[in-house]
Amino acid sequence: MTVRLYRATVLDTPRDPFLHGADALRVEEDAGLVVADGQILARGRYDQVRAEHPQAPVEDLRGGLLLPGLVDTHVHYPQVRAIGSLGMPLLQWLEECALPEEARLADHSYAAEVAVEFLSGLVRAGTTTALVFGSHFSAAVDVLLEQAERSGLRITAGQVLSDRRLRPELHTDPETAVQEGRQLLSRWHGRGRLRYAITPRFSVSASDALLQACKALLGEADGLLLTSHLNENPEEIDAVAELFPGARDYLDTYDRHGLLGTRAVLAHDVHPTDRELARMAELGTAVAHCPTSNAALGSGLFPLRRHVEHGVPVALGCDVGAGSGFGLLKEGLQAAFVQQLRPDGYRLHPAHLLFLATAAGARALGLADRVGVLDAGFDLDAVWVRPESGSVLHTGLRHARDGIDALAKTFVLGAPADVAAVWVGGDRVR
Repeated sequence: MTVRLYRATVLDTPRDPFLHGADALRVEEDAGLVVADGQILARGRYDQVRAEHPQAPVEDLRGGLLLPGLVDTHVHYPQVRAIGSLGMPLLQWLEECALPEEARLADHSYAAEVAVEFLSGLVRAGTTTALVFGSHFSAAVDVLLEQAERSGLRITAGQVLSDRRLRPELHTDPETAVQEGRQLLSRWHGRGRLRYAITPRFSVSASDALLQACKALLGEADGLLLTSHLNENPEEIDAVAELFPGARDYLDTYDRHGLLGTRAVLAHDVHPTDRELARMAELGTAVAHCPTSNAALGSGLFPLRRHVEHGVPVALGCDVGAGSGFGLLKEGLQAAFVQQLRPDGYRLHPAHLLFLATAAGARALGLADRVGVLDAGFDLDAVWVRPESGSVLHTGLRHARDGIDALAKTFVLGAPADVAAVWVGGDRVR
């Protein structure tokens, strides 16, 4: 067993700041992490840890911040090349920008190029774990997961399923959905750091028969996740009400098919009803908050306080295509801006932002016992933020008042260029 000692300024949130306030943030200016076989064996003050492991080689990471690996709970693989379109609401943006690009992934070589770009974007931004909206094409999901295995990242992804209202080449039927889904999850679910997610695109494009096929797929293996969209845009919500006249609300279109629970993550939920929030809290279903996407599409200001007060788990997602890139630091900053604009919003502390980008995501994805904090018994999934000399963030960190201020400056100023190293399960992947 090879033991290595990491010396760094370490920040994480072992407790939920929405319950415990700013004290949930743990800052250690000169910490030592003892790591063997990818797992943290001990954590403490560097001088104490060093005395206990005098022979261990030391990786000196001072001069920056060591954070838990970032966890993205909603990101679209096929939309990397669609980033940057502005001035359109959701359904128009899908029709004119996202769906034409997604149709191009029918070409295997094209899909392979996009997969490499996608995974590179994640790791460069410091994302170590992601719940990925895959492709409508089975072969494109295969190539994504092949590349994901090579990347070393923790990726959960699945084939996107729709049978109406989209471009015809993006449609499937329930029988084919089950057949292709079984083949994909049998190959990839539980293989290394990979898992499979059943992925109906949204109820606008998924009939009752297709949603029932998704339920059948959920029974194929233990530990499968379910992800889709919810209450992103008023026009979308109206379409769901028209298509499902017997449903109580948007959430009920999934719930009536038994698709929800602690392994379900629904993206956006900008316009929830109280009944939906209460039901999600009852079931343990999480929401992926995508603030830059919501702003870019004009979808609305996410009601974080209502989710928290109802007990609905919330984490961050970058969304990618409708957002502004892969950076969860930017998503955290935008989340803080959004809440200050809402009459009922929070003034989010850096502790809230780090929690939303790390431990909350780990909890939403069922990985809270493995990643999300940097503590004994957890895997070493970590990102080292160390900006280049002369950059604005470098100046900010040199003049930070304390660790809390340094973390705030990291969310305000940090970008993928400031990510100096990334580890997943102790393996350096950048």
